[in-house]
Amino acid sequence: MSTDGTVEAFRVWKRFRTDAQRWSVKTQARYALAHLRGDTDEFWRWALRDVTLHIDPGEAVGLVGPNGSGKSTLLKVLTRVMRPYAGRVEVSGRVGALIQVTAGIQNELTGRENIHLYGTIMGLTRAEVARHFDEIVAFGELEDAIDRQVKFYSSGMQMRLGFAVMAFLDPAVLLVDEVLAVGDAAFQQRCLNRMREVLDNGTTLVLVSHDLASVESICKRCLFLHDGVLQADGPAREVLGAYRTWIETMAEALRNTPGLLRLLKVGVEGIEGDSPRTEEPLQVRLVLDNPRAQETSIFLGISEGPATPIFVLRRTGQLPAGQQEVRCNLAHLPLPEGAFWLWVGVFDKGRRNGLLPWHPAARFDVVGPKLMPAPAGVVRLSPVHVEAEWDVGAA
Repeated sequence: MSTDGTVEAFRVWKRFRTDAQRWSVKTQARYALAHLRGDTDEFWRWALRDVTLHIDPGEAVGLVGPNGSGKSTLLKVLTRVMRPYAGRVEVSGRVGALIQVTAGIQNELTGRENIHLYGTIMGLTRAEVARHFDEIVAFGELEDAIDRQVKFYSSGMQMRLGFAVMAFLDPAVLLVDEVLAVGDAAFQQRCLNRMREVLDNGTTLVLVSHDLASVESICKRCLFLHDGVLQADGPAREVLGAYRTWIETMAEALRNTPGLLRLLKVGVEGIEGDSPRTEEPLQVRLVLDNPRAQETSIFLGISEGPATPIFVLRRTGQLPAGQQEVRCNLAHLPLPEGAFWLWVGVFDKGRRNGLLPWHPAARFDVVGPKLMPAPAGVVRLSPVHVEAEWDVGAA
C-alpha cells in the first residue's frame, strides 16, 4: 500500500539567531564573552519547540496560531527549505508548496512567459504547462494581460498569476501558507474550490491561514501552534474554539487601557437574569464613568474569535457626566449554542478619538441549538442562527 502523502515530524526544534550585522560593538563583545563561556542562549530565539505530528494521506489539516508562532517555519521545515536544529521530518511523495506565491515571478517577462518558467520551477513538465495553460490563464483572470510584462501588473494580478500556476500542481502533499488573501472574494472562493478538488483527488493538505471560517470549511482537523509549541491537536471545531478563546483572553488585557472613559461593570444575561438563550431576549448592561457630558458613539460587538465581530450594535447620543448605566436590549438573540465575547468601544461623535478602546469586555455562553454544519463547498461566514418558516406547494 502506497504511503505517498504521509507527513511526519518527530520532536522537531528550530532556532534563529538575531542578525549579527545589526549588532552594536557592545552586543558583539557580549556575544564573544558568552561564546567563550558556552552560554549564548540569549542571542537565539526558538521558533519550534519539540513539535511532533503525524498526518495521514488525504487528510486536510489546518495550522493556526498568532503571528510569530512558528507556522511558516514549520511549513518550510516540512518542505526541506529549512533544516531543523533537532528532530526528524519525513514527507512522502511529491510536495507542492504555496508559501510565497510570487517568489520566482520575473517582472521583465510577460505573463505567458512567466507561466511556462514558473510552472517548470514548481515541478510541472513543459507538456503539463501547455496542457493546463488556458485553464491557468482563465483561473487567474489574466486573459487581457497575459502578453503584458508582469512589471505592469498590479500586486493583486501578480498574486493571482502565481497562485493560478500553483493551483494546477498535482502533488501528493500540498502545503499552503496564507494564500487565501489573494484577489477579491470571488477569486478567493475559486481558490477554496480548487483546494477541495485537490483534496478529492487524495492529496494531503496542510493549510495555514488567519481566516478561521475558511479553515473550518476545508479542514476536519486543526493544529494550534503558539510560541513554537503545539498547544492543541484535534477536531477543527474544538481546536479553533480553543484558539479563539486564547485570542480573546490575550486581547482582554486591553480592558485596563487608559481612556477618557472607564468601564466599571459589564453584564450579559437573559430575560430572567440567567444564561442567554437562542432566539430569546438578551440584555447587555454597562456602567461607564464619564468625566464630562459629551456626544458619544457606543459600540457593542459579539464575537467568537478575533476583533472582527459577528454583528455590531451602536448607540449615538449625549452621555451625561458621572457614572452612567447603559442598557442595550435585543428582542431575539440570533446565536447558536457556544461561547462568545462581548466587545465594547466608545468614541466621540465624529469617531475620531477613542474614549474607550475597542476591547473584549465579557465572555458569555449561549444555550440553544447547535450550529448546523455547512454543506460541502460552502464557507461558513458567520455563526448566526435564524428561525424561519418554510412552505412548499405547487407553483
